[in-house]
Amino acid sequence: MYKKEFDALLKSKLPNIVLLYGENEFLLNFYAKYYKEKLYAKETLLEHLYEDYNFERAKAYLSQSSLFGGVNLYILRSNKKVPKKELDELIKICNKNNTNYFLYIYEGSNKDAKSLQNSFSNKNGAIWVRFFEPNVKEAIEFAKNRAKELNLNIELYAINHLVSLLNGNLALINKELEKLSILNENIDSSKIDELVYSSAPLAVEKVIIMLFKKQEITNSLQKLLELGEDEFSILRALQRFLGQLFLFHAYIKLNGMPNSKEILGYQLPKWVEDERASLAIKLKFSKLLKIYEELLNLELNLKTKSGDKEALLLGALTKIRNIL
Repeated sequence: MYKKEFDALLKSKLPNIVLLYGENEFLLNFYAKYYKEKLYAKETLLEHLYEDYNFERAKAYLSQSSLFGGVNLYILRSNKKVPKKELDELIKICNKNNTNYFLYIYEGSNKDAKSLQNSFSNKNGAIWVRFFEPNVKEAIEFAKNRAKELNLNIELYAINHLVSLLNGNLALINKELEKLSILNENIDSSKIDELVYSSAPLAVEKVIIMLFKKQEITNSLQKLLELGEDEFSILRALQRFLGQLFLFHAYIKLNGMPNSKEILGYQLPKWVEDERASLAIKLKFSKLLKIYEELLNLELNLKTKSGDKEALLLGALTKIRNIL
């Protein structure tokens, strides 16, 4: 299943045996934390990280009676597959007691993760969940739900503004919502500009806009990477941004004026909408297609070539700037 189905399931029950995998590391961490908190298991859980996996210890832990009437939560996080025989045995033991919980957070390839799905089938009393990088609507929905959990009084317009500003990055969105909740006051878009925008001068989107305005970005890009952004996250942000420009370009050609609500399904702040429209209308379709090709080549090179990924990224961005 996928995130939306998993979230719906969590409203009625907490599945005991779950395989989590996919492209979004934040969501893997988020749901691991969710289980720890819902089960009050931070002090009693057994967690094996990467090379720490020990089958006999995991088996013994799940076989014991839960302490003080609580639960046994076993979390395994690894980029290597557990041998099928051992995995099936752990699932079998876990099924013997409904106070046993087993989360397998798999960080290997998606191809290998798919081969694990047989063990985490419904007939084995288990489920699997794959996470993808969220689109804008999903990021907004996440922000709305998170704000509700934090009892944060925030306007929908401000949520849209926050998501747009942080380029749909769930980790940053979550962090900023938690900070805003401390204020214990109504949050509108002006408050987002005051407290979030001013603290994010090197947001990925700002660097992308600099690129599309044909400004020098080398130093800003370097600082982004130093602050923890990676080449793949910047590539995905570029792909999303270019997709938005394509939609804006087509809509303006047909209707004469931009309308982000109709184009994207949500309303951008006016100044952001105007900026998108200005950039989009200047781009010919032929240039958009060439930039798409460069991004496809960049994705392929990042996934297949060893060596300096930063240099690959900078080289591709230089080519895109020349196209513009």
